[in-house]
Amino acid sequence: MTRTTPPRPFDVEVLFPELAAYRGTTTRLHPRPGSPKASDSSVGGPMLWPAGEPWPVCAETHVRGQGRRPADINRYRQVLTTAWARKENPGPTEEERALLAELHRERRLSEVSESDLLPMIGLAQLYRRDVPDLPAWRDGCDLLQVFWCPFSSHGPGRYEHGLHLHLRRRRSWEVGDVTAAPPRPPVVGSDGFVPEPCALHPEQVVGYPYAGLLPEALCARIDAWDEARAAEADQRADENAAGPVCYQYDLSIPPGWRVGGFASWHKTDPYPMDCRTCRTPMRPLLTIDSSEWDGGSGSWKPVEDRELLTHRDASPTQVTVGRFGELNVFVCPVDPDHPHRWSIQ
Repeated sequence: MTRTTPPRPFDVEVLFPELAAYRGTTTRLHPRPGSPKASDSSVGGPMLWPAGEPWPVCAETHVRGQGRRPADINRYRQVLTTAWARKENPGPTEEERALLAELHRERRLSEVSESDLLPMIGLAQLYRRDVPDLPAWRDGCDLLQVFWCPFSSHGPGRYEHGLHLHLRRRRSWEVGDVTAAPPRPPVVGSDGFVPEPCALHPEQVVGYPYAGLLPEALCARIDAWDEARAAEADQRADENAAGPVCYQYDLSIPPGWRVGGFASWHKTDPYPMDCRTCRTPMRPLLTIDSSEWDGGSGSWKPVEDRELLTHRDASPTQVTVGRFGELNVFVCPVDPDHPHRWSIQ
């Protein structure tokens, strides 16, 4: 099923003609629960990983013997989904509540050392044929595979060392036999690290930069327009429960999983994302979001999802970044094999 972004509430280039020079595109991935195959673009689906090639692992020292088992997390979600889907007496029964409590219990694995090699979790794979804003790499690679360690305590406490990501590019046609049963970590630090298998419904849309990165005069005009809209909404609050339309949430950067486009800096001030190898300004590659929309960005909810009202419906992947934020991954445009960087917003 396709997903269609509704027209924006205002034509932002009519309001601010200068924005035409900054117009860009991003591909909204629209992940939704499904049964993707290794030959498909997906979140949490099977990877097109060559049999015999070592699976990505985390070798950094950190606590890895305490947490929830991935199989328990998957089962917990299934039980809860089934319970609330019942037409009569929806919600967990007493027996199901007992099972859920057991499945939610953390495990301590004394046999696991803090220095053991820990299998990473396959987070997403994207074929360029499906995702218009995935870069056309000069070496012919047409597949991006993203992995992460299911613990967030990496490094000496510096901001960019909380998570550990691994990006792999490859030429899909060169893969022969595919790994049938990839390794899984025995436990994970949080259930938000374990994605539900989701098929993708890519849609390319127009976007604009975060206001704080625009020229100062233009940013000031946008801020003034936002403030005027908010003042109007306050005057008719009873008539407009949805809140005012604003540049940040309605006209510039869409929410949800997406490729390319512009990164948001709504939780921190923007800071330079330069390649640490060649000092070239890096470009956003992928945004991993905890939700597909929220109260502020509801105008981006696809037409086909208009009847979905609950918070759970907005989080089909079950992935959580930080405290329900988004992870922006940046890559070097000169050499995509230079180390990536990221920010959490």
